[in-house]
Amino acid sequence: MSASDGSESFTFTITEEDKANFKRLDQFLSHKLVDQSRSYIKMLFEKGEISSPNAAKKIELKKFPDVGTEIIVNIPPPAPADAIAENIPLEIHYEDEDLIIVNKAAGMVVHPAPGNYTGTLVNAILYHCKDIKGVGDQRRPGIVHRLDKGTSGIMVVAKNQKCHEGLVKLFSTHDITRRYECIAMGKSFPTGGKLESNIGRHPQNRLKMSTESKAGKHALTHYRVLKQFDKVAHVELKLETGRTHQIRVHLSQLLHRPILCDPLYGNPKEHLQRIGPELSDIIGDYEHPFLHAKELGFIHPITKKELHFTAPPPELFQNVLNHLNGC
Repeated sequence: MSASDGSESFTFTITEEDKANFKRLDQFLSHKLVDQSRSYIKMLFEKGEISSPNAAKKIELKKFPDVGTEIIVNIPPPAPADAIAENIPLEIHYEDEDLIIVNKAAGMVVHPAPGNYTGTLVNAILYHCKDIKGVGDQRRPGIVHRLDKGTSGIMVVAKNQKCHEGLVKLFSTHDITRRYECIAMGKSFPTGGKLESNIGRHPQNRLKMSTESKAGKHALTHYRVLKQFDKVAHVELKLETGRTHQIRVHLSQLLHRPILCDPLYGNPKEHLQRIGPELSDIIGDYEHPFLHAKELGFIHPITKKELHFTAPPPELFQNVLNHLNGC
């Protein structure tokens, strides 16, 4: 139920079926509240926004309540929709009156969301492009595609509505070239091929995507191994579709070869142990997957000029490759 201030309240009564399907309350709530992440649900719980009027004992997120327990969840009104311009440096590869091409750093979130309302690419773009507000979604003006927080690389941002609509169409019809490179775990990596499946939200973990989701959408990735090393491979990937976490899901779930240091679809601690102390020392406490969007090509939706951009991987990524190559 929604209130006039934008807050919402939900009441759930635990059933026998719920008890059979879920082991923890946070799993149950993330399944019911499809727009909220597990971390956001945890924050609500810590702020006292998740309660029960009839529980026999104090409810806990890590445990599942008894059948018949009522769970009340209050979701506060959303933060202001308009992102704030921030003077954040951008690596700009190209810009005209319609669009801008940037090389996003690993660790930068693309647009504001719960837990990341500042320091995002959108905050930086708003400072650089003063007239971009109102282009597309007001919560993420100019954004037509995204890279994961931990993924570095080339992105295009629209500076006006006509260009935004044109770029959205290019992405929806897959008339755009997107190539990535990564360092993935695994010996005897298949030399190349096609990875195809449906991808949708993971049924038990809202932060993850899965090839087993019944509500998934078609996803297609082409890949080829650039070089096989002892414990890892340097891999190039070309996207035909653009599903959330597509490359990370396809490599980890279809090939069972997760990207090096992927905290969501792999095990970074295990990865570092497997690759040896010298390479582990180079990587240090780096907390992102070694995945880089290296190439973007498309026909400019306004000028109809063919555009093509590339960006080398970040310094640490290249240092790891240099070490693997014995440089």
